[in-house]
Amino acid sequence: MARPIVHNAELRSRLLDAAASLVADGGVAALSLRDVAAGADTSTSAIYSLFGGKQELLSAVIDEGFRSFAAAQAEAAPDGLLSLGRAYRKWALSRPVLYSLMFPGAHGAVVECPPTLNFSHEAMEPLMAAVSALVEARPAAGSPVAVATAVWGQVHGLVSLELSGVGLPADAWADAYETALAGIARAYLDT
Repeated sequence: MARPIVHNAELRSRLLDAAASLVADGGVAALSLRDVAAGADTSTSAIYSLFGGKQELLSAVIDEGFRSFAAAQAEAAPDGLLSLGRAYRKWALSRPVLYSLMFPGAHGAVVECPPTLNFSHEAMEPLMAAVSALVEARPAAGSPVAVATAVWGQVHGLVSLELSGVGLPADAWADAYETALAGIARAYLDT
């Protein structure tokens, strides 16, 4: 009698890691489920059993990305808004392919793989909490949602430009980013 196939959390994690690694190496378009299964030392049937298919697997990779991003933001949150901004850039630069999957830009992703809304919303909670505290102390700054969106837009835009290699030499981005954070501090922190 054959042993039952075990599709557990450990196998799921291995498949997510293999998929993320393969996407980082060759991009989404080149990703094959056979290669993911081989990278996780299992079969493609495990992918279908645990995820459903390529789109769902990629959505799960993105969800894991948002979990990781949320953890980095939560860790930075006690040090305030500017620390959140610096953590945003650091996380994105260390995971550029995953970042581009999470935030595919105006043209969308190569494969339709939206994140689970709970994960993407949770990732923004540290920013919303920091901004809500600032707006409470300084109501003229605007609504918390508007201010959080303005701050997010600034850091996201700069990080996206930096990752695309557009505009500045590679060594100038850190200074540009700190200049933007200084502007955010002047606008919302009275510094």
